[in-house]
Amino acid sequence: MKEVTAKKRLGQHFLIDLSIAKRIADTVDVCPGIPVLEVGPGMGVLTRFLLEKPHALKVVEIDEESVAYLCNNLPQLQEENIIPDDFLKMHLDRLFGGEQFMLTGNYPYNISSQIFFKMLDYKEFIPYCSGMIQKEVGERLAAKPGTKAYGILSIFIQLWYDVEYLFTVDENVFSPPPKVKSAVVLMRRNSRTELECNEDLFRKIVKGTFNQRRKKLRNSIQQIVGKESPLLSDPVLDKRPEQLSIEDFIELTNKVERDLA
Repeated sequence: MKEVTAKKRLGQHFLIDLSIAKRIADTVDVCPGIPVLEVGPGMGVLTRFLLEKPHALKVVEIDEESVAYLCNNLPQLQEENIIPDDFLKMHLDRLFGGEQFMLTGNYPYNISSQIFFKMLDYKEFIPYCSGMIQKEVGERLAAKPGTKAYGILSIFIQLWYDVEYLFTVDENVFSPPPKVKSAVVLMRRNSRTELECNEDLFRKIVKGTFNQRRKKLRNSIQQIVGKESPLLSDPVLDKRPEQLSIEDFIELTNKVERDLA
């Protein structure tokens, strides 16, 4: 069967470097025994190495041509483990009979951030996640306060996961090559069991402040608490959002909630 044609609308860039594929597959060694879900396997370059691991493996692929290729060329995967579906629409709690699993893949670059937000919705089922994404997204995932890359994605992911930026990948290991470098990351679920503040308000504050990231916090917080609020005299509001840690945002959320009460 001929190779799959990469589709721009699906953000497909097929990995052709076997050594990189093996290094990504080796990330599943952090979680011995638990099942693995690969997103966007394409022609199965990464899948072949995952099949060598002692893990139950399923793959989800939205591209019909890729599904047909996998069925014909990876019989050891078994057809029932190839899920022809849109990952972003799946009920992940039903995937492995309610068991926890690890998420991995050479993720479609046009929806990589959406994949990680989907992961957050099922964080109790996904203790580990690894894979390849755009370098810029990898830097944002792992960014620390005070850096240019630190923002909404950094905070929402790092609330629940410890992020490790593993290595950078050049463009020439893909077909077709993307216009940007890539990164491989590993995320481990942290020990946080609940958010110590109103989560909806926390999200509103983080999004609101970073949407005006060049301005001091006072500008966006004023839109929530009103111009007459005594909270506006708090010196923390002289800072810009990238200067606040996650714990600082939690504390600020609690201050805003008390002010609104």
